[in-house]
Amino acid sequence: MALPQDAPPARYLDDMKTGLRFAGKARVVREREIIAFARQFDPQPFHIDTSLADQTLFGGLIASGWHTAAMTMRLLLEAFPIGEGTIGLGSEVTWPNPVRANDSIHIEGEVSAVKPSRSHDDRGIVTVRAETKNQNGEVVQAMTANLLVFRRKSKSV
Repeated sequence: MALPQDAPPARYLDDMKTGLRFAGKARVVREREIIAFARQFDPQPFHIDTSLADQTLFGGLIASGWHTAAMTMRLLLEAFPIGEGTIGLGSEVTWPNPVRANDSIHIEGEVSAVKPSRSHDDRGIVTVRAETKNQNGEVVQAMTANLLVFRRKSKSV
């Protein structure tokens, strides 16, 4: 599935500045998605069985943190596309609140650092802090990621 037609233009290192903010559109998380993802990648009772999930400390079915991370990646690509692709160099991720069926999640983020490479003129490292929030404004995932970002290629005449 390609990015939507109304996605913002791709950004390059030349466009990055500390404090640059971005936000994306919301998506609704369906119960069937939660169960399908978990059956394949994280088959724990609170992700795949509504009856058993009701008896856990979560009190109901919740999305896997890895499912939340995958959905966040999609939301990040739509809200903050990077020229030549989003290349992760490492991140720290936390899940302070669960994602539940029918939650509407969206992403809000900010560039917290921009470091041009000393050895490669065509690239640098951009640090991004992003929060995925539900419809109540609760953070369901917080992430700080270092991204490899390229400069725009110069056009030859």
